[in-house]
Amino acid sequence: MIAFVTSSPFREDVDRPMFSNVNGFVDRIKACLMPEPSCLFICADPQDHAFTCRIGADLFIAFAHIGVHFSAFHVLDGCNAHLAEELVRQSDLIVLAGGHLPTQNAFFQSIGLHQLLQHYPGVVMGISAGAMNCADTVYCQPEEPGESSPDFPRFLPGLGLTTVQILPHYQKVKDYIIDGKRLYEDVTFADSMGHTFYALPDWSYVVVEGERQTLYGAAFRIRDGQMLPLTKHGECVRLY
Repeated sequence: MIAFVTSSPFREDVDRPMFSNVNGFVDRIKACLMPEPSCLFICADPQDHAFTCRIGADLFIAFAHIGVHFSAFHVLDGCNAHLAEELVRQSDLIVLAGGHLPTQNAFFQSIGLHQLLQHYPGVVMGISAGAMNCADTVYCQPEEPGESSPDFPRFLPGLGLTTVQILPHYQKVKDYIIDGKRLYEDVTFADSMGHTFYALPDWSYVVVEGERQTLYGAAFRIRDGQMLPLTKHGECVRLY
């Protein structure tokens, strides 16, 4: 398996989602895909079928724009969760949607996705929450009112595809205030005691190939309450 753990790989200067090749993302993922692969798009919210299908259609078009055409394209959500094992087995590429992390995490656990991916031979691409849920242990950075409470579960079991815990969209959320607290300075820094997080702006990503985990693009490392710049766009570093 090869996994692409991304903040967001999409351009911001267009009306519909289209991939950006900043930090070589398009080139790398295309090099990993067989001709006309079968794709499975897995939702963030299993109950919002219409939204999942709309985002899935956008993803289908975005891949077509970079010359990747699918032999089959399926969506997995609450409507067909009973087919999860079959759909995973038939897929060459699995894309994990962005959305509300705890909601998606609960769905992944309900369908046993961790187990289904144990010997998966294809390519996995996680976007935003989907990327965060790829970790062994998922850091659930608060995003909705009430989630900064000490009673809100902040660490969840993940898919085990990477040891890297990413925080996506850094350039957009770095000044976010939640429940009257600064998201990074008052919440995330405190949660980083004994942990290492990687804050990624959009277009940065981690590629996981076996034991090798390489970060491409800009990133900040957060560890034990301290944040330091690690890389800039156009740079890469091996994390493990």
